[in-house]
Amino acid sequence: MIRILVPVDGSELALDAVHHALALAREGLSATLVLANVQEPASFYELATKDSDIIAAAAVEAGQDLMASAVALVRAAGMPCETEVVLGEVAATLVDLAEDHGCGLIVIGARGQGAISSALLGSVSQAVVRLSPVPVTIVKHPEPEEGEVEEEGED
Repeated sequence: MIRILVPVDGSELALDAVHHALALAREGLSATLVLANVQEPASFYELATKDSDIIAAAAVEAGQDLMASAVALVRAAGMPCETEVVLGEVAATLVDLAEDHGCGLIVIGARGQGAISSALLGSVSQAVVRLSPVPVTIVKHPEPEEGEVEEEGED
């Protein structure tokens, strides 16, 4: 059975990745999902002005909240999954999680950026592809059908 790491940040793009991983399982891939949320570490200012344990607990709680809809989706599909909320630099931490959990595949949502924006800013999915020793599937958000209006704020 293959283990699939699916990064989840509470966005529709992340849910697209969850849907794709579930579709792979429905099509016959024997898999277990590892849903992961990476919270960025606290800033020096936050660490200097607040208790680090309180900051870490708040980050874990925020990560669990961001994963709630993905966890519900996977459980409704009857698929086994694990969840993990950790602190760290997002792309490198995701690759470390994939290795730690013995994942053979990472399925990640794509950020819908243009070529110039992507080249200047980079993206988590591109960084994961560069760093990962296992295959990475980048799931693009479906384009709106003709006549549909894309919601404001989406890429």
